Amino acid sequence: MNKARRENLILSLYLQTRGFAFVLFEGWEMPIDWAVQDVRGLDKNAQCLKRIRALLDLHNPRVMVLQETSEDGTRRAMRIRNLNRNVAYLAEARGIAVRTYARSGIRQSFTERYGATSKRMIADTIANELPDLALYLPPARKPWMSEHTRMGIFEAAALAWMYFQETEGGS
Repeated sequence: MNKARRENLILSLYLQTRGFAFVLFEGWEMPIDWAVQDVRGLDKNAQCLKRIRALLDLHNPRVMVLQETSEDGTRRAMRIRNLNRNVAYLAEARGIAVRTYARSGIRQSFTERYGATSKRMIADTIANELPDLALYLPPARKPWMSEHTRMGIFEAAALAWMYFQETEGGS
């Protein structure tokens, strides 16, 4: 199924241990779809790729934004790095431009612009900028708690924010 490409759609994906989170944008202030895809069982990468392929079939974005997972980018598990590489290949094979941003660059950019120095502060900033996503902001994490999977939505949005900063000069 190849629908006509909507020239203004930007799909931002954040790969997680249990699947992935995504946010689909028409512009920085216009998120139109977002979710966390929970994947369990054997061969998580194959299951994730199948779901990502379905997203691409449904929306056919112009650009896909991913986290930089190279040795110099962001430290991630080998499985996530392989999945990230395969997602990029999938997008490029469909003629979708792929942009990647390192975690350190995101943190630096949010610190300079908003004074947001932590993952939580960045998520709070995004929730303030994009009220549609505010409802999905998980409660503050206690030291003994693992990170909530919905935090991936804000990680994906931060990646998209970097793309919009680079291409449009920001919001």
